[in-house]
Amino acid sequence: MIKLRSQSNYVRALLWLEFGGLFFGLPVVYLLRPRPIPAIPVLLIIFVLCIVLLIRDPAFERRSLFRTRQLAATLRDMLPRMVVVTVLLVGILLSWQPQRLFDFPRRAPLLWAAVMVGYPLLSVFPQEVIFRAFLFHRYRSLFSDRRYLVAASAVAFGFMHIVFENWVAVALTLAGGALFASTYRRTRSLLPVCVEHAVYGCLIFTLGWGRLFYLGALER
Repeated sequence: MIKLRSQSNYVRALLWLEFGGLFFGLPVVYLLRPRPIPAIPVLLIIFVLCIVLLIRDPAFERRSLFRTRQLAATLRDMLPRMVVVTVLLVGILLSWQPQRLFDFPRRAPLLWAAVMVGYPLLSVFPQEVIFRAFLFHRYRSLFSDRRYLVAASAVAFGFMHIVFENWVAVALTLAGGALFASTYRRTRSLLPVCVEHAVYGCLIFTLGWGRLFYLGALER
């Protein structure tokens, strides 16, 4: 019994080290990199590793990646929140930097259209696999209460955005991460979360906040 308990503690310690290294150590290493490295390839490499581990794990329910359960309910619940968020974001931007409102689609409509298509595929889905499906499944044993797992997912998601070197990106994604993690916990399906994440992300880029997610500095 003592041996089994020791082994269990050893496994938990390894999981904690892995969790900390992946979700907190890696963003710091990326932030301190000596040379510029494109973020999307790094994200996709981690995504591939996570999806392979998930698929190879017989305990993982693969249907949760694309299950359509509660998609309609999620969209219905999302609409009022989206209206409130839109009003808040527009109001803050108008009082802060009104020239930024709809700057991206006005200045570069073709690039904006490409982002609207590419962002959900190349960024949203990989992030949701990593921060929701993988994190919830692999590290669930570390959290006795699923509410703590939601909080861990939100904090990890927000912290990852330190790579953009501004506090607004971290604050917005911390709030978004809490929302997305709560949706995943409730639906046990990645599809509604991806739709929700994509809608809010595209809204951010369209309204004029997107520069904080690729330029890095708040004052730029």
